[in-house]
Amino acid sequence: MLIAFAALAVALVISFLFMPFLIRYLKSRQFGQTIYELGPQAHMNKQGTPNMGGILIVTATVLSASVFSLTKGAAWQLLPLLIASIGAMAIGFRDDFIKNIRKNHEGLIPEQKLIGQVIVGLSFTVYCYLQIGSRIFLPFTAKSWDLGIFYIPLMTLVFVFVTNSANLQDGADGLLSSVSIVGGIAFGIIALMLQSKGALKVLDAVSILSFSLVGACSGFLFFNRYPAKIMMGDTGSMFIGGLFCAIAMILGLQFWLIPICFTMIMSSLSVIIQRIYFKVTHGKRIFKMSPIHHHFELSGMRENSIVVMYTIVTLVLSIIAVLAIMPLS
Repeated sequence: MLIAFAALAVALVISFLFMPFLIRYLKSRQFGQTIYELGPQAHMNKQGTPNMGGILIVTATVLSASVFSLTKGAAWQLLPLLIASIGAMAIGFRDDFIKNIRKNHEGLIPEQKLIGQVIVGLSFTVYCYLQIGSRIFLPFTAKSWDLGIFYIPLMTLVFVFVTNSANLQDGADGLLSSVSIVGGIAFGIIALMLQSKGALKVLDAVSILSFSLVGACSGFLFFNRYPAKIMMGDTGSMFIGGLFCAIAMILGLQFWLIPICFTMIMSSLSVIIQRIYFKVTHGKRIFKMSPIHHHFELSGMRENSIVVMYTIVTLVLSIIAVLAIMPLS
């Protein structure tokens, strides 16, 4: 437990101390956020805010987790998790690179993102299938559900969906970083609880990695809170989505993604619902704007209020997720 908290502290220090340097560098190179005219008009003043802050979230998380996993002899168990999350990050980084550095505001086309996410998700899913098996645990019980060969397509779909969900949630100052802190704590506590049943190295890797993410996001949030001095970009959001999904899959806790990543999932569902409703009704909208946090903004809520609401919802549901693991611990 002490090592996990030490990993949190080191990641926080790295993120907090080096973020001002990254902000100045991004400003000097004019690598700023592009705000689309179709978005909320209140966001237009964010135009040019330094983007790609997720680079430091990834750096702090990976460095801290790697060092402390080595001290616990869990480096090999950490490696697949890092490959999956960094693979997801690479897609986001490429998108940010095109938009912010090459100044092509379109970035990667949706098909390119999807192909990349499927490749990363499928590779990690096959690894889990071969190394861990096709069983996934059921909340509030010690029972599991064997998906058989269907595990591979279903979990690949889950990986793609959760990664995109995290990306869609990153649309308000401090929003994704706040809920990620809570979610990271939840997964870290779950890993620590499961250690009571057996000191598996993968649990050491998960707890250290989860708390490293918490530290990195906490240091980032200081600069990302409203009004944000820096945005994480797709680099950070896809890393976080890929990491949460990889942790859940490596532990067989895919159902735990529903409460812990609930607000992220609702971001994706709101976009899907909006598009279906728009087509069925020939131009009508069920939300003022999607993802749904923009609907709340256009309904009169301040960005800070939305962040607080989402964080509280994530906290309550994460507590339920922790309680749901007790039959297994």
